[in-house]
Amino acid sequence: MSYICATNVGIMKKTEKITNNKRPSSVVEEPLPLYRSVKAIPQVKVKDFTYTEFKKIADKTPFTQAEWSAILHISERTLQRYAKNNGSFAPINAERALQIDNVLKEGKLTFGKVESFYNWLKGGPYMLEGNLSFDSLCSYDGIQKVLTQLGRIQHGILA
Repeated sequence: MSYICATNVGIMKKTEKITNNKRPSSVVEEPLPLYRSVKAIPQVKVKDFTYTEFKKIADKTPFTQAEWSAILHISERTLQRYAKNNGSFAPINAERALQIDNVLKEGKLTFGKVESFYNWLKGGPYMLEGNLSFDSLCSYDGIQKVLTQLGRIQHGILA
């Protein structure tokens, strides 16, 4: 026998199991915490990430082509070549572009505009683990630090 109990905290599911003719034991699963709702975003396959998808991300930012090439670890000439023939990015570069898109969304959520986030990042903000800079977006660890600091700002923890 099973039943589901919905509460304002979450959903609890109770199931009873009968094993070897013993009394049924009750198992209650803990409710999952509900966080900010996330809209379902159609996921772009990393192997099919073309310059057109990159351009959609790049158009939302004040980043220069030189800054994008530093973030993606490719030359400016390669970016120009991808633009010319709508070339596909290598999976590691495509993944980095999608990570930066996520950072930009959080930056816009925190500061209201992407330009304000860009100016904040260019100003070298201080955080507990040291100063951030635009160069933080060039590594996975740096991106995580930027996301951590944005989360702290969103929750009112400014240190």
